[in-house]
Amino acid sequence: MSQTLPLDQQLCFALYSVSNALVRLYRPLLQPFNLTYPQYVVLLALWQQDNISLGKLGRATLFDSGTLTPLVKKLEQKQLLQRVASQDDERVKQVVLTAAGKALQQKVSGVMQALRCQVAMEDNQLVQLRQLAQQLQQQISAAASCSTVAADTH
Repeated sequence: MSQTLPLDQQLCFALYSVSNALVRLYRPLLQPFNLTYPQYVVLLALWQQDNISLGKLGRATLFDSGTLTPLVKKLEQKQLLQRVASQDDERVKQVVLTAAGKALQQKVSGVMQALRCQVAMEDNQLVQLRQLAQQLQQQISAAASCSTVAADTH
């Protein structure tokens, strides 16, 4: 009979706990702007590319529609963005930053540096960690799409 690894040796737990810790670090930095971390992620994606479909925003943020739609609605209530029908297809909603949403980018520009001051790792270590995390995420996505295809063929 095989035994499971202890909790402190589980990769999934290490990633889960560091993710929670990072979000907790962001909380007081984003609070003055009345933003949650997931809302900030949506805005980061839109600051990178504005006027995109909800589907493309979901792919950029890795949020499913059940998570993304309430976030977009909340940011719309805060008048930071708006949803408009696509000119090509009225069924497709485009997400567009408002003037207030665009102006917020400059206001929150210090958040990343403030967070960086709280993380005592070398820049090259952080780059390597990010690259490994992205690689793991891509491999998990590829494995999930393979299992979906396999399930569809049975």
